[in-house]
Amino acid sequence: MSDLVSSGALNLASLALSFLLLLVGLVLWFFVNRASSRANEQIELLESLLDQQKRQNALLRRLCEANEPEKKEEAPKAEDVKEDNEDDFIRLVAER
Repeated sequence: MSDLVSSGALNLASLALSFLLLLVGLVLWFFVNRASSRANEQIELLESLLDQQKRQNALLRRLCEANEPEKKEEAPKAEDVKEDNEDDFIRLVAER
């Protein structure tokens, strides 16, 4: 046993184990870094899509408001309101 320790075989095994751990650590770091950079790219793309959708919604609102004809405010008749309420109640009752 003393020959094994004195010959440096133990030092060589320790060096090999350290190198193996370093290699595994570098491989893990590579994949974690790669996943992180892809996630950052996806976040940037989603933020740009959100910004474009907000612009499109604003444009659609302006277009709808520009094309919308002006409506005259008319008060609903009492009879129409009463009929609507009766229809709503009938819709709630299940038919058998």
